[in-house]
Amino acid sequence: MDLNSRHNEKEHVSALLDEAYSCRTYNLKRSIELAGQALDISRKINEPCLTAKSLSHAALFLMVVGQHEQALNMSTEAMALYETLGDEKGIADARYNIAGVHYKTNNYHLGMVNLVDCINTYRKYNDHHNLARCLKSLGTIYEYLGDEKNAIAAYEDSIASAKVAGDLNLKSNAYNPLSGIYLKQHNIQKAFEIIELSIELKKQTGDIRGLAFAYYGRGKIYLVQKKLAQAEEDLKAALNIHLEMGETLGLGMVYHKLASLYVEMGRWNQAKVELKKGLSLSTDYHLSMVKFKCYHLLYEIYKLENDPVNALKYLELYMTERESVINTQTVKIIENYELINKMEALKKEAQLQLEKAEIIEKKNIAEQTATVKQEFLSTMSHEIRTPLNAVITISSLLADRTKPEEQELINALRFASNSLLMLINDILDFTKLEAGKTTLEMRPTNFRLLLDNIRKTYESLAHEKGLELNLKIGDGVAESYEMDENKITQILGNLITNAIKFTYFGHVDLLVEKTTSSGAQDRLRFVVNDTGIGIAPAFLQDIFESFSQPQSITTRKQGGSGLGLAIVKKLVVLHGGDIRLESKEGTGSSFYFEIELKRTLKPDKVRSKYTDSLEGRAVLLAEDNVINTMLISKLLKNWKLKVELAKDGVEAVAKSKQNAFDFILMDIHMPEMDGFQATRTIMTDTGNVNHKTPIFALTADVTAEYQSEHHSYFKGFLRKPVEIDKLYDALLSTIVV
Repeated sequence: MDLNSRHNEKEHVSALLDEAYSCRTYNLKRSIELAGQALDISRKINEPCLTAKSLSHAALFLMVVGQHEQALNMSTEAMALYETLGDEKGIADARYNIAGVHYKTNNYHLGMVNLVDCINTYRKYNDHHNLARCLKSLGTIYEYLGDEKNAIAAYEDSIASAKVAGDLNLKSNAYNPLSGIYLKQHNIQKAFEIIELSIELKKQTGDIRGLAFAYYGRGKIYLVQKKLAQAEEDLKAALNIHLEMGETLGLGMVYHKLASLYVEMGRWNQAKVELKKGLSLSTDYHLSMVKFKCYHLLYEIYKLENDPVNALKYLELYMTERESVINTQTVKIIENYELINKMEALKKEAQLQLEKAEIIEKKNIAEQTATVKQEFLSTMSHEIRTPLNAVITISSLLADRTKPEEQELINALRFASNSLLMLINDILDFTKLEAGKTTLEMRPTNFRLLLDNIRKTYESLAHEKGLELNLKIGDGVAESYEMDENKITQILGNLITNAIKFTYFGHVDLLVEKTTSSGAQDRLRFVVNDTGIGIAPAFLQDIFESFSQPQSITTRKQGGSGLGLAIVKKLVVLHGGDIRLESKEGTGSSFYFEIELKRTLKPDKVRSKYTDSLEGRAVLLAEDNVINTMLISKLLKNWKLKVELAKDGVEAVAKSKQNAFDFILMDIHMPEMDGFQATRTIMTDTGNVNHKTPIFALTADVTAEYQSEHHSYFKGFLRKPVEIDKLYDALLSTIVV
């Protein structure tokens, strides 16, 4: 056989098996026929995998119609082939059929042992379709043994797996027996609701064979409700389908239940006819569960007829049959209880593994999100702050050169650019705080002078709105403390601007007082009061959340990023404090917090800025933005520095090899070679005359300084827009006196 013909035959076999499985719910004879054809072709073309699959399918269909010995032989052969192929799921498929043969012929312990193995394999591969089948069968075994609690759990697990698999048939298959258990527990309403749902699903999916079991289930409920005519209609409908389909177990169950119905109707002879059919069937197909139930009902009938001889006969038959099945099986089940526990342990382990996988996936998503966020922050800060640097610096230079009539336009430009910078800084500062990248830089500070400068900074803003900005410092407050001056300024600045923003008349007060002392530590209480519009009680708990502003007061007149108070809270927490708020609508608000600061000596007098200490020093400026190059060069030359320019990292490396410099200012985002790579190249090349020269990152990318793998190469990180004092101090700090 050529390769093309072999391929076609293999596809034909797969199609036959697919059709056989799909029509099993309404034409079992056709399923058996198709599986047989597939098996013949598979053997002919010597395809072990397809042969095993064909055997397994054929065994499944034969098991249903009661040809148990043939089904068992085929399943055993299929399992041997799957073992040779190393196919775990195939082995489980064959074992499922073996389990079915065993529990339908009263070998419940062997059925359970095989089902447990199947369940463990299907869980391993997340095969919820087959899990649903196995769990439903396991529930049936539990129910046969009278263990209703475990039966319900198994049926509910089966339904859950069927839902995951998206299989309505399997879902309804478990509804049928679950309804029967609720009926035994006298929960008739719940039993009826479930069986009605099952019937609806069976009709929806066209599962005729399954519909017979659903009719049987509803017939039982009608019988308990004494709705005898309706019960007979459903049971006969189930009987006709089972006869047509050749479903032996279902047929035996219906014979017994019809007999029970006729006993209830007083039609005892008709009941005996149905029971004899049931006994004949159960004997032929080894259905002991059906057999001893039929024996028991015959005993009841003969007792009603006052026939003690026959009553005793069938009672003894019932007890013998039941004893041989239930007691023996129960002992064996108990002996295999360790296996059942193992199954439950594996189930829990599988759930834990699933939860672990979900946690890992969430962690990976969080890490990816953080990376994207970091990259966006880096790009955004660089792309916006770089041109903003030029706007702010140029507008400052022009302020001293414009005519009076143009001054208003320049002032508007400066105000707009500074406002934009404040919004950007809010976002960047909040991101750093949220990522835990912010630390306190403590140094001696003239605290009273700092508070006065803060008041003066925002006084004009208050006066523009006709407000008074008052500063009140308690007598016990020391003149100087060790603190992070910038962070304290940021906290108080945000609180004061926020108060001014939402106050239209009256005043804003900044109060500072000492509450306690311990050694050199003072605990200071900061309060910012206003007579503004206040905050609604419902919003008080959210006021410190990021991007949070009360809807009732958020207008474009106030503006802002919505991050100011979130930043304040995080900075106060960074200081070991906690900020609180009291507010009343229409009256005003009061923000307050307490932190501990260490008293210190008054810091040295601030030196006169911009001396000639840097005169004659050489600096290499690597910067790709023409405007920034012009502005920074002008600034450096004002300090009498000799400036050499490089337009990118490649040129910076080249020029660093030619001349020795006292300092190098390195932009980070540049074409050809970025600042990180250029700096690393210079510092690691011992033949480069500047491999020990202090290099400062001068960048608009605020995330640059948090890339720890580059820290060792830089003397420090300086931001754009250029903070002139910090740049001067940084350069001055490297000079050895």
